Formats: sequence, C-alpha cells, structure tokens
Amino acid sequence: MRKYNSVEELLLPFQFSFIINALIISLVISIPTALLSCYMILRRWSLMGDAIAHATLPGIAIAYFFKIHLIIGAFLSGMICTLVTEFLKENCRIKQDTIMGVIFSGMFGLGIVLYAKIRPGVHLDHILFGNILGISVDDIMLSTIVAIGVTVVIALKWRDLLLDSFDSIQARIVGLPVRLIRYGLLSMIALSIISALKAVGIILVMALLVTPGTIALLITQRFSTMLVVATLVAIFSSFSGVYLSFFLDSAPAPTIVLIMIMIFITVFAKNRIRIFQ
Repeated sequence: MRKYNSVEELLLPFQFSFIINALIISLVISIPTALLSCYMILRRWSLMGDAIAHATLPGIAIAYFFKIHLIIGAFLSGMICTLVTEFLKENCRIKQDTIMGVIFSGMFGLGIVLYAKIRPGVHLDHILFGNILGISVDDIMLSTIVAIGVTVVIALKWRDLLLDSFDSIQARIVGLPVRLIRYGLLSMIALSIISALKAVGIILVMALLVTPGTIALLITQRFSTMLVVATLVAIFSSFSGVYLSFFLDSAPAPTIVLIMIMIFITVFAKNRIRIFQ
C-alpha cells in the first residue's frame, strides 16, 4: 500500500475530478447567494427563499413529464410562487410571512403528489439534498452564467436595491422603478436558487441565502462591507466544507452549512461577550 506524507495527504482531494467540480460549483454558487442574502436579511425575506426553493418541485416534475429542461420548469414554478405571493400581499390583509408559508407548503405538497404520480428519473433525495459530487461541466457553466449575471446587476445597482430595501417610499419619490426593482430582485433569487439546486438541494439552499448575510450583519454596520464579508464567509465555508467532507467522509453540502453555522455561533458569542465586558 502506498504511503502518503502530510503534504500529499492534504492535496489528495485535488486528484479527483468530482471533488474539483464540487469545489468549483460550490464557490460559484456561494457568490450570488451571499450577495442576495444581504438584501433578503434587510427586507426580512428569509422565508421567501424557502418558499421559492420548495415551489420549484412541481415545476421539476411537470418539466420531466413534458420532456423539457428541468431548469425551465423550476424557474417558471418558482416565479409563479413569487408573483402569487406578491399579488396576495398587495391585495389582502394577511401578512407576507403567512402568505409565503401557505404558498410554499401548498406548492411543495403539489410537487410531492406530482412526483409520486409521474415518478421522474431524478431521485427525490437529489432534489431535496443535492448531489454536488455528481455535478457536470454543463451544471458548472449554467451556475457560472447565473452567478456572473447576478453579480454584475448587484455591482451596478446595489445602491438602488439598498434604498428600496430600506425605504420603498423614498425610492419611489426619487424616481426609482420600485416594482421593477422588487421583481428583478425576486427573479435573481429564483435564478440563484435554481442554479444551486442540483448542488445543494432545496433544503440546504436556504442556508446559503440566509446565513452569510446574517453573519455579515453581526460583524459590520456598513452595507458595502456587509456584501464583502458575506461573500468571503460563503466562499470560505463552501471551499472548506467540500474539502473537509473528503476527509470526514461526510456529505459536502451539509458540511458547508455546518461550517457556516459554527461561524455564526462564534461571531454571535463574540458579540455577546463584548456587550457584557
């Protein structure tokens, strides 16, 4: 049996193409989800990401039935969820979080029924928990295109998105297209979720859309810095999660989430200690 020295052991994961692909796509999807998480935290849209993620399931099942690309079905299903949620929020007295809870649970229930009826070739575990070690080059390309698009839009319009997130009335007064900004942000969230679904699944994509922004909010009060910190946290967690999972013999996606949770606990504890000093 071949013996490895310490350096060879540390570099061992990079000898496998599926690990390299997992590292690449984890880094790619971490950037747009981290940037969007900052706006979702400010808007209190944490449940919105969960709603969109669960709402993609019926679209995936229907797309498989009609033999069209699963991404198209997932996107259309997710956007229907967001449009219905926004319509109900503007036309009834029920609070948005209640509406989102009803919509995403209903869409997810519909997705499970359709999945059981159609029985698509995509395993339900891969939809729910992802299959980051089975990522193909095409998946990486799709996620890269989405990541570049979302990053460019936020880089150009981050101040407009920030103003609408803090005060939509002021944004409307200064002439910003508030409705376009809101639906544009929802579209970017939906696209980012869909591009990350195959890698981390419906359940774990929520952590990528909430935790980096939450950690950054505990570290800094400046929004531009918050965007940078959230991105760095997501990149570090994604890389180290995939890398460590090789040695721990664990699933990469949950390992990524656990690392982000440990960072959150550390930052939160440090803040609490500072308050009591």
